[in-house]
Amino acid sequence: MLATVPGRAVRWIAFSAEALAAALSPSTYTPPVRALAARQLCEAAWAVLPGFVVLCALLGALVIRIIGSTARDFGLAGYTLDLYARLIVLELIPLFVALFVSIRSGAALGTEVALLRVRGALERGNDPLRAELLPRGIGVAAAVVALTVVGCLAALAVAYVGLYGFSPWGHEAFSRAIGQVFAPVVLAGFSLKVAFFAVTVAVVPVAASVGGSRRMESVPEAAPRGLVGVFVLLALAEGASIALLYA
Repeated sequence: MLATVPGRAVRWIAFSAEALAAALSPSTYTPPVRALAARQLCEAAWAVLPGFVVLCALLGALVIRIIGSTARDFGLAGYTLDLYARLIVLELIPLFVALFVSIRSGAALGTEVALLRVRGALERGNDPLRAELLPRGIGVAAAVVALTVVGCLAALAVAYVGLYGFSPWGHEAFSRAIGQVFAPVVLAGFSLKVAFFAVTVAVVPVAASVGGSRRMESVPEAAPRGLVGVFVLLALAEGASIALLYA
């Protein structure tokens, strides 16, 4: 079993490279592809947006209260916003969004691909991966990016209200503190991490199912296998990001 791990990794990398190249090609975005990608984006992001924003706001309110209280106890109240932005915006929300979308939409894509493989629909001459699953993968990746942006904005809004209330007089200090946290290098690294998360959630479940067995009994294993791959890659990326940012 261990001997198959390198081969499986090579297949995943090759499939991911092919899918990414297709997604970056302008010729891919025909009207049907754009329509299907938009529909998948609505299903993965828009349908859960109100509850997601409320959850991010509650999480942000809880964390800003804990950090603010702890910072005051140690005489570090001036670093409250810095600590909050680094913990919530740079680390927790992107990881939470990637896990949320992978469980909600990525697993479903992997299962669908496993069914197509069992039925023989992935044979040469029939290309449902490009016709239907590629646009859906694009929609899933876009959902990760969109929900991350919305979640970060909601968390920052909650932090402002928690620290300054609804007064506009804290805007200058808040903007200065956030600008110091999101230096150009940090912002570039954050953007790359979110992009990697989006590609991982969209591609890995499908790649895991494409190389799976053609037995019907293997279909229930498709979603867990893809999710394990997603979790491992997200953990490695998050660990590398923390090591580079705080080394």
